Amino acid sequence: MSDKRKIAEAVITRLSIYNRALGEIGKEGLEIISSDELGNRIGYSAAQIRKDLSCFGEFGEVGKGYFVQDLRDVISHILGVDRKWNVALAGAGHLGSALLAYPGFKQWGFNIVAVFDNDLAKIGKKWESIVIQDISELAKTVKEQDIRIGAIAVPPQVSQEIVDMFTSCGIRAILNFATASITVPEGVKLRNVDLATELECLSYFLTNEAEVRSEVLGKIKNSSGEGG
Repeated sequence: MSDKRKIAEAVITRLSIYNRALGEIGKEGLEIISSDELGNRIGYSAAQIRKDLSCFGEFGEVGKGYFVQDLRDVISHILGVDRKWNVALAGAGHLGSALLAYPGFKQWGFNIVAVFDNDLAKIGKKWESIVIQDISELAKTVKEQDIRIGAIAVPPQVSQEIVDMFTSCGIRAILNFATASITVPEGVKLRNVDLATELECLSYFLTNEAEVRSEVLGKIKNSSGEGG
């Protein structure tokens, strides 16, 4: 197997997409699928799928395809989602509440087992069966519950402070929803999820699509006018 440290993040992202697609395919009762059919379902070429999988070994049978459940088991193991991961959530606001209520995390093995905040009005209250704790209890809880992943849904101005608290108590994987520039020590993996930026990208697409369409229509009208 190739050295996982050299695998591009884009490959890992696609593996996650393959894994979810295989889960749905398995529910349909399909036992074997070709790379062409899998590609058609998820919008990637068969060559891309084969190339990505080849980073981790040889899978499937020539002329037959991939055994759906076997391939899903292998990808789940590669991604580490064949086990459960305990997650700590910092921030008990509207976004934090939505994250805690999202059922998809548990479905894929990510269990939010602790929620932290510094608002005295929230501390001690139960949230989706979890009691909100004071942020000062973070290190103790991380150790007691073997928490390996931290999620941040706090105001931007305190996000770096929370990240520092996470990393100081041994958390090496952080999912950041705060719209702020954050730095982490070497050996810590940080993933930023900026919903505003994603929406701005979509608005850019729609704006430019409208402008391009307008330009095209203008050229057609001008062309028709010249021809008349």
